Amino acid sequence: MSIVKLHVVSSATNVGSERRFDKGITVSSLKGKLEMITGTSASAMELRLQDSDGADICTLDKDEAMLGAYPVVDYLVLKVIDHQGTTTIETFEDVSKVEKYEMDDEKYSAIRGTVRDFKQRNKMGRFNPEFAAAKAKMAEEQEKEGEEEAKAIKVGDRCQVLVGGTKRGEVMYVGKTDFKPGYWVGIKYDEPLGKHDGTVKGRRYYSCQPKYGGFMRPADVEVGDFPEEGLDFSDDEM
Repeated sequence: MSIVKLHVVSSATNVGSERRFDKGITVSSLKGKLEMITGTSASAMELRLQDSDGADICTLDKDEAMLGAYPVVDYLVLKVIDHQGTTTIETFEDVSKVEKYEMDDEKYSAIRGTVRDFKQRNKMGRFNPEFAAAKAKMAEEQEKEGEEEAKAIKVGDRCQVLVGGTKRGEVMYVGKTDFKPGYWVGIKYDEPLGKHDGTVKGRRYYSCQPKYGGFMRPADVEVGDFPEEGLDFSDDEM
């Protein structure tokens, strides 16, 4: 008998694949092969032949019949309907149902041959004193970033920001934040050119209208006599 190429899909899984079958195979034997592919028990399996649009052509309902007895041609869909209740998706693809082995940090550190053991013995990464010192120094520098520039800025100052286009506004906050290390300046812009209303990641630093608030590094903020830009009507206009 000739070989036919079919696209096998299952109601029990999100995975589909192209498979080659001998037209001389019986439907019963075909179900046995499909059980290994889809995970659905042959006894709980219903086979449907469909076109590429998912429309049913026929049901392979006679176990003793040969596959070639049905109108199978290359690239049709062989749909496996799972009637066993618990789907393969729930059984194998939902990782929340997989029992996980957990080990506490102390026990893991005592095991030899692990990645951590290798790094400890070779003083790599965080187990390298020089690396740890450099990382601590970097974190300290990040916490101090903008400190000197922030000293020249106070709440209530008029300011101008040139990053991302010229924007004017009023300083509403100067200091450290929870969202990033270092010093930041909270600004209420004169126009809705910001990203928030003074609240970032659940913490309110100041209040303003939505889209009027923004944070900038002190080095990017210039304070001075920057009046709010309004509409300039000439004497010839009303």
